[in-house]
Amino acid sequence: MSQDPGYIVVEGPIGVGKTSLARRLAESFGTELLLEGAEDNPFLERFYRNPREGALSTQLFFLLQRAEQMQQLRQGDMFRPVRVADFLIEKDRLFAQLTLDEQEYRLYEQVYAHLTLDAPVPDLVVYLQAPVEVLLARIQKRGRPHEQRMDADYLRRLSEAYAGFFHHYSAAPLLIVNTSHIDPVSNEDDYQALLSEVRRARRGRHYFNPMMAAL
Repeated sequence: MSQDPGYIVVEGPIGVGKTSLARRLAESFGTELLLEGAEDNPFLERFYRNPREGALSTQLFFLLQRAEQMQQLRQGDMFRPVRVADFLIEKDRLFAQLTLDEQEYRLYEQVYAHLTLDAPVPDLVVYLQAPVEVLLARIQKRGRPHEQRMDADYLRRLSEAYAGFFHHYSAAPLLIVNTSHIDPVSNEDDYQALLSEVRRARRGRHYFNPMMAAL
């Protein structure tokens, strides 16, 4: 019987590399990949251009999209040993609290309460961290036009919100990864080291904070 985690979620702030890592993990485990699909959100570019104007429509689209994805995940092939996703359903509220004003958030909560968000609990959550300056550099490098408007203050608040969320997170085993000086997407040695940690993590909270070997 496989000892690999059954359902793995990769999370972290924008630019940290969660989707790329999720793809690599899915390839390694030969499994289904569930992506958050930000590129399918027609309101996202409007949000980056004018956050106050686009925040509510952006968040409601993501909320409805994730509710549908969770339903698909529940109805999927339960005999496949591993699944990998690049989002936690709980992260949606994190973004909503960060971007919506009080009245908008109240409306968002009403919609949230009427949805069936029966998300399975992950067997492992991999939380990727990096300083804001590293996130900005990675965002600029990947060159998505609408993301180039993102400022350091927004990324800082987002990173702090993630840190606060995972400081209290206890729903599943958690592997916290400092990606400041590693590249588990493009560097094979870095990836294999992280993959070993993913295979080992079973209960509680774990940390992968490699030394600055490349420097």
